[in-house]
Amino acid sequence: MLRWVIWLLVLANAGYFAWSQGYLDTLGLKPAEQREPERLTQQVKPEVLRLLNGPRAEPTPQPPASPVAATVAAAPEPVPAPTPTPPEPAPVAAPPVDNGTRACWQAGGFTEAQAELLRAELALLGLPASGFSFTEVRSGGRWIVYMGRYDNQQQLDRKKDELRALGVTYREITAVGLAPGLALGTFSSEAAAQQARQQTERDGIRTAKVAQERAESVSTNLRLPSITESQRAAIDALGDAMAGKRLQRCT
Repeated sequence: MLRWVIWLLVLANAGYFAWSQGYLDTLGLKPAEQREPERLTQQVKPEVLRLLNGPRAEPTPQPPASPVAATVAAAPEPVPAPTPTPPEPAPVAAPPVDNGTRACWQAGGFTEAQAELLRAELALLGLPASGFSFTEVRSGGRWIVYMGRYDNQQQLDRKKDELRALGVTYREITAVGLAPGLALGTFSSEAAAQQARQQTERDGIRTAKVAQERAESVSTNLRLPSITESQRAAIDALGDAMAGKRLQRCT
């Protein structure tokens, strides 16, 4: 019996050898080919094996996001709306320049206070500081050989007739405190007036005397070297600032 089992094993091994080596291909007993790619696909992948009860691997830390990525991921800040630029103001048109005929004009006899008021008014009219000037003028006292003061016009007329008969020249006085009266001569000093009075006495006029017609004074003159006719009219119309005076052509 044992001999039959041995012979069966020998025949089985010989058959398997013949089949695996392709000796039985003609009989349709061909073994399935195991090519390399197919074999590799059927292999067990050890890298994907995981022990059920084994230790768990710590999760691999993710690399920190780069600053550029963080900046991109951050929500963009709202962009402020552009502030509208206000329109530029339109240029103011310059006042028309008066190019009329220009001339030199002047006025005199202003007090210091009147001159200061007039200076301010001229600036308000638009005249530049170089367009006008004020000059201080000192006037000396004025002395006369005087006859008067008469009580009425009849006495004055009678005295005029007497002087004409003697060939003496005279002028009528209108100054306050001296009118009505007559001046036989006008002088810049009291001494000169006294000498003239002595001469009139020698001529037979014994009632004449020396009087001061005007005291020494200081006044201010205005000079406008080059103004137009319209500017002259505006200055003459200043009223109180001109103190009742009017411009005259320069001499």
